[in-house]
Amino acid sequence: MDTGPKIAQVAALIGDPARANMLSALMDGRTLTASELAYLSGVAPQTASGHLAKLSDAGLLALAKRGRRRYFRLASPHVARVLEGLMVVAQEGPARRDLWRGGETLRHARTCYDHMAGRIAVAIADRLVQQSFILLDEDGGQLTDAGRSFFDEFGVDLRLASKRRVFCRPCLDWSERRPHLAGSLGAAILHHALEHDWVEHVRDSRALVVTPAGVRGLATTFGIEGALSMDGRERQVASLSRGRVAGFSG
Repeated sequence: MDTGPKIAQVAALIGDPARANMLSALMDGRTLTASELAYLSGVAPQTASGHLAKLSDAGLLALAKRGRRRYFRLASPHVARVLEGLMVVAQEGPARRDLWRGGETLRHARTCYDHMAGRIAVAIADRLVQQSFILLDEDGGQLTDAGRSFFDEFGVDLRLASKRRVFCRPCLDWSERRPHLAGSLGAAILHHALEHDWVEHVRDSRALVVTPAGVRGLATTFGIEGALSMDGRERQVASLSRGRVAGFSG
């Protein structure tokens, strides 16, 4: 089966800067209006409508109508995974070179569709693997008996995980070049962090702010020290050096 034309069509849609900005704005799992996406992509509302129609027709966006308003979101986690992969590829040069220019706030902690990304998320994945709570390879992840006990104590009910999606898989982090956790398990960890006020959303951004409660929770639960955000919008504590968080080498 020749999939070349279909790949080229999707690549061309994503490759337009305005459409790429729209898709990136939805990477945190939000639903946004056409007007909001027009503003975030820097184009006129009429131009944005044309872009959104093309993305919807191609199955990259899903549309929901609430009264007179139209809300758009990424069509599925698969779309988010493609975008995250492209972000990784877009980072130029060898992996050993640190070319991140997205700012410390976004690098420290952010959303990647319905799960957490950035330094903190990579540190969580490291900890779970090092403690043999998760067996992780390129294809996916599996909880051990010790891991199930850990998450029971953590307060995450994994029985509620959707059976229609992957339970756990590594997602290559585009700022750290190392994996964080995606799938139902990654989503459950982010949900727990938000529900217990460990992290807060930064308005109009994928960035997450680690709260004082989050500092305590991350240290107690995962052994991650130095996670406090100094400024929710512009700066993060930079004590977590690349490849090393809370004494765990990457």
